[in-house]
Amino acid sequence: MLENYFKIAFRNLLRNKGFSAINISGLAVGMASSLLILLWIYNEVNYDKFHSKKDYLYHAWNRGVFDGKLQCWDNTPKILGPTLKEEYPEVANISRQSSRWFVTKAGEKKLSTEALITDAAFLQMFDCPMMQGDPKTALTGANSIIVTEKMAMKMFDTKDALNKVITIDRDNFTVTGVLKDLPTNTVFHFDYILPWQYLKRIGEDDDSWGNNSVKTFVQLKPNANPETLAGKIKDITIRHSNKEEEHEVFLHPISKWHLYSNFENGKISGGRIAIVRLFGIIAAFILLIACINFMNLSTARSEKRAKEVGIRKTAGANKGLLMGQFIGESILISLIAGVMALLLVAATLPAFNTLIAKELAFPYDSGYFWIATLLFVVFTGIIAGSYPAFFLSSFQPIAILKGTFKRTNAALNPRKVLVVLQFSFAITLIISTLMVAQQIRYAQDRDAGYDRGQVVYHWLTGDIDKNYRQIKSELINAGIASSVTKTASPLSFGSSDTWGVEWQGKNKAEKIDFDRFSEDEGLVKTARLQLIAGRDMDLSKYPSDSSAMILNESAAKVMGFEDPIGQIVKDGDKAYQVVGVIKDFLIGSPYDHAKPMIIEGAQSYFNVIHMKLNAAKPTAESVKATEAIFKKYNPDYPFEYHFVDADYTLKFDDTQKIATLTGLFAGLTIFISCLGLFGLAAYMAENRIKEIGVRKVLGASVMSITTLLSKEFLILVLIAILIASPVAWLAMDTWLNDFSYRISMQWWVFALSGAMAVIVSLLTVSYQAVRAALLDPVKSLRSE
Repeated sequence: MLENYFKIAFRNLLRNKGFSAINISGLAVGMASSLLILLWIYNEVNYDKFHSKKDYLYHAWNRGVFDGKLQCWDNTPKILGPTLKEEYPEVANISRQSSRWFVTKAGEKKLSTEALITDAAFLQMFDCPMMQGDPKTALTGANSIIVTEKMAMKMFDTKDALNKVITIDRDNFTVTGVLKDLPTNTVFHFDYILPWQYLKRIGEDDDSWGNNSVKTFVQLKPNANPETLAGKIKDITIRHSNKEEEHEVFLHPISKWHLYSNFENGKISGGRIAIVRLFGIIAAFILLIACINFMNLSTARSEKRAKEVGIRKTAGANKGLLMGQFIGESILISLIAGVMALLLVAATLPAFNTLIAKELAFPYDSGYFWIATLLFVVFTGIIAGSYPAFFLSSFQPIAILKGTFKRTNAALNPRKVLVVLQFSFAITLIISTLMVAQQIRYAQDRDAGYDRGQVVYHWLTGDIDKNYRQIKSELINAGIASSVTKTASPLSFGSSDTWGVEWQGKNKAEKIDFDRFSEDEGLVKTARLQLIAGRDMDLSKYPSDSSAMILNESAAKVMGFEDPIGQIVKDGDKAYQVVGVIKDFLIGSPYDHAKPMIIEGAQSYFNVIHMKLNAAKPTAESVKATEAIFKKYNPDYPFEYHFVDADYTLKFDDTQKIATLTGLFAGLTIFISCLGLFGLAAYMAENRIKEIGVRKVLGASVMSITTLLSKEFLILVLIAILIASPVAWLAMDTWLNDFSYRISMQWWVFALSGAMAVIVSLLTVSYQAVRAALLDPVKSLRSE
């Protein structure tokens, strides 16, 4: 019997090559799209799941009231980790972590690389397999360094790097271990690991409970109760700081680090999980749309299979056997489509990886992968074939064999409902794509408050800081740069904030978080900041500007000064005199409102040199001349410059990827939907060929016939627009609520999306309608 079923299935495929091609290609594209999304989702939900101790690993966070809101942040004091280990027996291990960029040297090679500075217990807590070295002792030496295999290849052209020497800031480190490269789906990204003793040696280790500057990870003992421990450690900072720091500590489990990183009122409010869920829904609907195509085309061709069903039922076949036959046929088609889908994924995966900046791959050597893929294909076949099987097996044999069986063309039938569902989802995706693109453009066009053009920065590596005055003088005197300044961090992103700001008249009970920036002099000129009052810092005219401060508009407003100039503002134990007020400029996310900011003078610290290049000279020429000066005064380090505007553009990268992916899958959804529409229109035209012939004989024009055949599908698309619009509005309103600086939804976005869907569907259907309308009526009526 099974052999007979397969023969019939293959004969039907070959007999109806056009419809078979549409069915198989639609399913293949839908399955390939879903598989790509599922690969991405699998990568996201498995972040750091490869650690064997994952059930006992936690990240310490802080929670406190600032600006009248309960806020959470993931940086902690350096002293927190050792205190937890010492005071609480439930804690098995702790690992403090600080990420830094250094220039590393080995022989003639000099590279800018990322270091992870951490405690020795890191290698016991997290699974970082070592190719060489002993994980128990590799980080115990003050001059030890553990490199990844990728770093070893970069520095030494070999993975056999044990006992080789790497120089960092004139300190020599001996390689005591080589790590296998970590998977891409981990929160840890580094080229090498340095021991915590290095921070002590450079004077950056401290016992302050108010300096939240590192990440602290905690491993609990297997018998420890996380909830009980959470209650014990809640007030650890308050107790140890004698209530000077009034925020709580809580533990965030490893399973939620990547996907649940957003907090609202002190509790988890989501995070990247929202994007994962969104694309999970998109994957499900794309697959469903492909299945709907199969259902529609199968039921549309019901008259072709009606006699077969009637004869089988007369011969004794029951409904169950017939359903099994039709579902078996759909599974066969699904298997063929599945093979095509795998080939499509293999061909497009490199481009997809480039698009999402990931390294996804099919685990072809895994038996679980092939079992899961087979189940996925069979499941798709069952879903696609379920309704056609039920529909076709329900025909009455008497009506069929008497010739009284007729196709129903009700105003509302399942096939029309399915077409509306297809286009509703497709239009929702189109609206969402336009909205995301509009939000990105809105933020990109926002006035950042400073001029990013021709501004270049370089980290203060090697002898740059020592020779800063000579470098600055040569750049300006040679006409390469119009202004040069030192700052704590690049203009394009902040690195420090503080709630320890004091001024006369401040409410002591109120905690306000300020962004903290710094400059030696000339920042206003370099970044073209907009002065509202006062002046910029100028050490040559005003030597006391080393203790000067500039406020942004928001900070001046918060402090409530009638005239901020001359006021004294304290940051910790340092006092500054306000010399200027500037308009707010964006140092954080372009989607958020600017925070209050203080810009401190030269008694602060500096990490970066900014240069405003001369606009009258070609940029390439200026960069080359700048490199020559840097090489002159800092010969042991590479010249690694960054454009501020390029860094600013990177702020949109993640949202841009979401927009691109949404647009890509919106296009695929429209393509799959139109593929099915094309098949339905072709079959409709075939069934009404004699009607069209009669109408033409009676004088109907090609346009009137085309309109008649297209009208039914146009009505369905219009209904889909009415359904999709409120759904898209609700979805995008929820998404936009995550942004402080956001667009308001415009009616034209919905109108444009609907118009696009109407035009595409009309083009799809009209081709078949016009083709049918142009047929010679003599040929179509010949059999009469």
